[in-house]
Amino acid sequence: MDIAVAIVLLVLVAFVIIVLVRSVRIVPQARAGVVERLGKYQRTLNPGLTILIPFVDRLLPLLDLREQVVSFPPQPVITEDNLVVSIDTVVYFQVTDARAATYEIANYIQAVEQLTTTTLRNVVGGLNLEEALTSRDQINGQLRGVLDEATGRWGIRVSRVELKAIDPPHSIQDSMEKQMRAERDRRAAILTAEGTKQSAILTAEGQRQSSILKAEGDAKAAILRADGEAQAIQKVFDAIHKGNPDQKLLAYQYLQTLPKIAEGSANKLWIIPSEVGEALKGIGNALGGAVAGQASDGLFGPDADGRAASAPSTGAASGAVGTEAVAPSAGATPPARPPA
Repeated sequence: MDIAVAIVLLVLVAFVIIVLVRSVRIVPQARAGVVERLGKYQRTLNPGLTILIPFVDRLLPLLDLREQVVSFPPQPVITEDNLVVSIDTVVYFQVTDARAATYEIANYIQAVEQLTTTTLRNVVGGLNLEEALTSRDQINGQLRGVLDEATGRWGIRVSRVELKAIDPPHSIQDSMEKQMRAERDRRAAILTAEGTKQSAILTAEGQRQSSILKAEGDAKAAILRADGEAQAIQKVFDAIHKGNPDQKLLAYQYLQTLPKIAEGSANKLWIIPSEVGEALKGIGNALGGAVAGQASDGLFGPDADGRAASAPSTGAASGAVGTEAVAPSAGATPPARPPA
């Protein structure tokens, strides 16, 4: 009898434990549960402690209310220019209504995948390959709008759709790489030409500035040189007039200047001015000759009355002779030495 009572007590304790386990449920944060009573929707459980009626209420699997990320496998899509591209998509969605996500759709993840594939083919089918590669933001926006509108009644909100990869055929990839390489080579050639052009312009500008500065420097140097020579001549002129030279000194300096005229290999012929006679006459007088004709006789010939010396002073006897014309003749008498 005691054994039977013990067995009954154990059965009652086990039943109570089972009832408590089925009656008390704890829903974690960011989860939601749907409760069915006798097979019919009764309520949605929020996070926290909940009491259910055992054997009457049934709690369905909890739903995750956090934002979920699902990456779908590559899908072949035909573009407007009849090229098959493979596109990978990533969808960000969140369950906002646990009841709708449970009763309005059987498998919302598979539904989102199929809807993404069909919408992607519709959107990309109206674009060529270049537009599909460069219009990702536009494609993402259109996909998100269609998916969000369609999944709203399923209790799902699509927050973001991204194209992870767009892979054209290998032949098209090779052609695109060649085109890109050619474009880069063209840009490099243009930049090289622009650099060469700018370098030539800068070089020419530098040469022009250098020539201008050099010409200005030469002009200033010539002006300064001319000013220096003018000042030197002026000083010599002032010194000569200040010293008040006589006729003898001027005649002597005049004769010293004549040999410089004949310097140089190009001077084969030079002109003897008519004033040479007067200069020689002045030299003869300066040397203290007894008769002015003796100096003239020693320089121009045996004529003692000085006609040869006075003839050049008239200015009519000037002529062209060789460089040897100023040398005395072989038979000429040298001028008399002045007395000591």
